[in-house]
Amino acid sequence: MTQRDVFEYALLRVVPRVQRGEFFNAGVVVYCRAKGFVAARTALDESKLMALDPGADVTGVRAALHAVEGVCRGGTDAGQAAGDDAGRRFRWLIAPRSTVIQPSPVHSGLTTDPAAEVERLLDLLVR
Repeated sequence: MTQRDVFEYALLRVVPRVQRGEFFNAGVVVYCRAKGFVAARTALDESKLMALDPGADVTGVRAALHAVEGVCRGGTDAGQAAGDDAGRRFRWLIAPRSTVIQPSPVHSGLTTDPAAEVERLLDLLVR
């Protein structure tokens, strides 16, 4: 039997007007400690964004989502988090914040392939 490892994930929510509390899912961050794996994938639905806030900064929201992907990749794309391990980068990304991009509560599961979970969760919960 193939070994299954615990993984954690959080959705990335776009909250165009923080004071209203309306949001939609635009990405997912997956972390698997056993594999030292962290990755994010995003898919911004611009029509949903414009429906919630016709004056939204689409370019800024897209840049913020891409920044999350960069932190997960590590290296120079991670900015100040470049030297942090996968777990520390994940914990930083899922910390509560009051910005346009907010993480959901963290959920967990079992997987044999954390990279495949990123795509599966993006398809299931975002697209």
